[in-house]
Amino acid sequence: MDDFFRGRRLRRTPGLRRLVRETRLSPEQLVLPLFVEEGEGVRRSVPSMPGVERTSVDGLLDDAREAVELGLGGVILFGIPGTKDEVGSEAWAADGVVQRGVRALKEAFPQLVVITDVCLCEYTAHGHCGLLEAEGPRVRNDPTLELLARTAVSHARAGADVVAPSDMMDGRVGAIREGLNREGFHDVPILSYAAKYASALYGPFRDAADSTPMAGDRRGYQMDPANSDEALREVWADLEEGADMVMVKPALTCLDVIHRVRREAGVPVAAYHVSGEYAAVMAAAERGWLDEEAAMTEALLAIRRAGADIIVTYWARQFARTQ
Repeated sequence: MDDFFRGRRLRRTPGLRRLVRETRLSPEQLVLPLFVEEGEGVRRSVPSMPGVERTSVDGLLDDAREAVELGLGGVILFGIPGTKDEVGSEAWAADGVVQRGVRALKEAFPQLVVITDVCLCEYTAHGHCGLLEAEGPRVRNDPTLELLARTAVSHARAGADVVAPSDMMDGRVGAIREGLNREGFHDVPILSYAAKYASALYGPFRDAADSTPMAGDRRGYQMDPANSDEALREVWADLEEGADMVMVKPALTCLDVIHRVRREAGVPVAAYHVSGEYAAVMAAAERGWLDEEAAMTEALLAIRRAGADIIVTYWARQFARTQ
């Protein structure tokens, strides 16, 4: 009978609960997504993501300063260009908005880890992650690889610490690694979105990044949410091509996948606590249906408990302020 009460005794006070806590989460394990657009003095709210804003490069510096002061692990940049075209040429422009943002961040905060999203969806007029075939919204995989590699090289040249391809084209990690090495960026790691599902939870992000496809959808190149073995195949393929870390996206609906990848892959695993997961809690909290801090902290702990070493989350600053 005495053993029956052991767990309860260890839960009796906040101090005891902290002492025996199995899963710990700290600000340096969190990465904050930031949206940067053209202009000056720009700071505009994203209606579907309370607390998230799009800024110009000068505003980006204010957000990065707070990230440094709060001890966050880093930031990941998403760009919204002033103009778009069929091939997404602003993605690799030397004076593109992300490239200028990276240079400004590394000059102001050299200690901050700056990750860049490598994809074309924010830059193409059609909103897909690669070049399209002439007869319809079907992505041309192989011709897209060169453009992704060119984009990653431009980010590295600007000073990015890590490049993170999110496009889900087959072979893109190998193409990016080859491109980086050819230009002398052997030391720039690749964080691959290796297991990225075709999720219904990306809508608010697409509002923020102006990246909703004009026709069709991304199910032909993003993963079927019903599959987990496939996720491991994608992870191993990316590691064989030269990825240094891998990402699972979304996070909360893929806790089982995060756990499997962490156990089997043997490399650092990131998980993206995506816009829909964030927005759902924020909307409920605004209506008084949930306690924002408690619900978000519980969600992040679940992702960490599943095995994520790194969590990309829009709630990174709020979590750090509570510590």
